[in-house]
Amino acid sequence: MSTTLAVLGILLALVVVILAALAETGLIRLGRARAEAVDDPERVAVLTRMLDARERLLPVIVLVGAVAQVVLVGLPAVYADRRWGTGGLVIAMAIEVLVISVAVALPRGWAFARPERAVERSAPLAAAITRVAPLRWAAAALDGLTGRLFSGSEPTIAVVSEEELLALAGQAAAQEVIEAEERELIESVFDFGDTTVREVMVPRPDMVTINTSFRVSDAMEVAVLNGFSRLPVAGEGVDDLRGVVFAKDLMRAELDDGGDTLVLDLLRPAHFVPETKRIAELLPEMQAQTFHLALVIDEYGGTAGLVTLEDIIEELVGEIVDEFDVEEPLAQRLAGGDLRVNARIPVDEVNDLLATNLPSGDWNTVGGLIVTELGHVPVVGETVEVAGYHLTVERVQGRRIARVRITAVPVVDETGSSR
Repeated sequence: MSTTLAVLGILLALVVVILAALAETGLIRLGRARAEAVDDPERVAVLTRMLDARERLLPVIVLVGAVAQVVLVGLPAVYADRRWGTGGLVIAMAIEVLVISVAVALPRGWAFARPERAVERSAPLAAAITRVAPLRWAAAALDGLTGRLFSGSEPTIAVVSEEELLALAGQAAAQEVIEAEERELIESVFDFGDTTVREVMVPRPDMVTINTSFRVSDAMEVAVLNGFSRLPVAGEGVDDLRGVVFAKDLMRAELDDGGDTLVLDLLRPAHFVPETKRIAELLPEMQAQTFHLALVIDEYGGTAGLVTLEDIIEELVGEIVDEFDVEEPLAQRLAGGDLRVNARIPVDEVNDLLATNLPSGDWNTVGGLIVTELGHVPVVGETVEVAGYHLTVERVQGRRIARVRITAVPVVDETGSSR
C-alpha cells in the first residue's frame, strides 16, 4: 500500500508540475489581442477570463508548482532511502532532477509557441487551486514580501510580439477603430523589414539602358519615350554598367547646343547594391547619400536589375502611378472567378489574393514558379497544377512569361460531379 501511494503521489505531482509550467508560461506569454483573435467565441471567453485574473493566478500557480516539485523530489528520495539506503537516495535524486528538468522545460517550450493552447489546457488547474483559500493566502503573502524586497528595482518591460501587434491591428480594424487601409499599412511596415531588393527591383530584362556611344540627343529621345529621369549607361553590355545619366543634365546640355556631346561627358557615378540587401537598410542609405536609383548585382557580380526609391516606397504605400505610367494591373479578377496576373507578381501577393499557399523557394514570382515546375521555358497554353490551382501561360515574350491565368482546380465530390 505504501508503494502504491508513493507512486500515485509521484504521478500526481508530475502532472501538477507540467500543468503549472504550462499555465505560468502561457499566462505570461499570451496577450489580450492574440486571445481575442481566436476564432471560437467559447475559447475567447476562457482565455479572457484567465487573463483578467492573471495577476491573482500567477502567484498561486508558481507556489503550487514549487510545492509539486518538492513533492516530486521528496517522495522518491524518502522511498529510495528506506529501501536501498544512501546509494538508492543518490540515484533517485539524480533521476528526479532530470525528470523535473524535462517536465518543466518541455511544457514551457510548447507554451511559448502556443500560449493560448497552454492557457486553455491549464485552466482547470487554475480554477481548482484558486478555490483553496490557504494557497491564495500563502501566495499573496509571498508576493507581497517579494514586492517589498524588490520595490526599488526597475519595472519589467512587457515584450509584445509581432504576431500580437498584427492581431491587435486586425481586431482594431474589425471594430472600426482604425481604417482597413491603416491596417494594411501596419502590415506593410512589418513586411518591409523582411523584404529584399531582389523582390522589388526592376529585373534585368526590363531595364532600359543606353550605350556609352550615345550622344545627348539620342539619350534624350530614349528618356522622353520611356518617361525616365535617370538612365543607366552600359559599355560592352548590361553587365558592364559605367554609371547613370540624368535627364535634367541631358536637357541642360541640349539647351546649350550640346546635342552631339557623348553621354560619357555627363556620366554620374552609380550606386551598386547586392540583390540580397534588405530594403529597410537601403532606404536610409538612399536618404543619407541622396541617390534615387541603385544598380543591383547578383552573387556573381553580374547585373540583376535596378531599384529606385519609388520601388521601395511602393512596398509601404502601394503602387504609385503617375499620369505618364501606362501599365496593366499586376492582378485582375475575371468574371468566372479566375485570376489573371502579370507573371512578375510576387507569389506572396497571389497567396494573399487567393487565400492559398502557393509554394515558395528560389523564385519570387509566379513566372519563376511555373518555370521551376515545368523545368523549361513554356510556350503559350502550357499549364502546371500547383496547390489546387491551374497556372496557364497566356503570353510569352521571348524567353519570358508575361501573363498567367490562375484557375481553381474543380473539386470532384463522391457523386462524381465537380464544384
